[in-house]
Amino acid sequence: MGAITAAAVKSLRDRTGAGMMDCKKALLETGGDEEQAIDLLRQWGIAKAAKRSERQMTEGIVSVAASDAGVGMVAVSSETDFVARNQDFQAFAAGLAEKVRESDLPEGTVLTGEDLLASSGFESVAEELSTLRATIGENLEVQKAVRLAIADGGVLGSYLHFGGRIGVLVELAGEATDAPALARDLAMHVAATNPMGVSPDDIPADDRERERAVLVEQAKSEGKPEHIAEKIVEGRMRKYFEENTLLKQGFVKDPDVSIEDLVASHGSDVSVRRFVRFAIGG
Repeated sequence: MGAITAAAVKSLRDRTGAGMMDCKKALLETGGDEEQAIDLLRQWGIAKAAKRSERQMTEGIVSVAASDAGVGMVAVSSETDFVARNQDFQAFAAGLAEKVRESDLPEGTVLTGEDLLASSGFESVAEELSTLRATIGENLEVQKAVRLAIADGGVLGSYLHFGGRIGVLVELAGEATDAPALARDLAMHVAATNPMGVSPDDIPADDRERERAVLVEQAKSEGKPEHIAEKIVEGRMRKYFEENTLLKQGFVKDPDVSIEDLVASHGSDVSVRRFVRFAIGG
């Protein structure tokens, strides 16, 4: 038989929803016969999984692989909680997190699953994922990934919540007393509260201005004098920052203590450098 053309592969992909490499492999094994290739894909479980790909993947797991030098974190989605608890699925996620940790991916950049699979060194992951889909019989996707390199003197804390549905990494800078425990407490807090940033400066200017504009119109609608309205807006903006930025929030274990004060109590030069939060389906 002749070489399998790109058009033949595309036609099979359009009909089955299977991956390009799987389509090419099926065509090679069936001598280019599209109907037989469809049957073969169905036997492998790939076409079946692809036909179900429109189902929402609201389950899955966040996996973390950490060392003294750095950490990798990935979120991998599935259709059902049953598959999220599957040992092969969890092993895939754990192995991918380790691969991310050991890679030279852009440090600190959260990548989509598509970008990750297109990155150098991750070419084989798409095939592994396709094989796992066929074995399990359910659609699976890499949702996102990140690699952090820990700076000199930095301390990393990680936390997995709800059986791995939420994963958080927090990096501290400075000489902190009991730094690992503090970093883990902060990671747990971020898992629970989902702040927009470490400090008000981390909230994009457009978001801050949009919130302020809404509050200004609210104050005007209440008929407040301008000088009173300005004070009301400033007070409500403080409340907005308290609710949405890590340092201004009350600590989940003791709401009367702000995260800012909690961090300061561990050392005058201690600071929260950054955090990353992944949530399945979010």
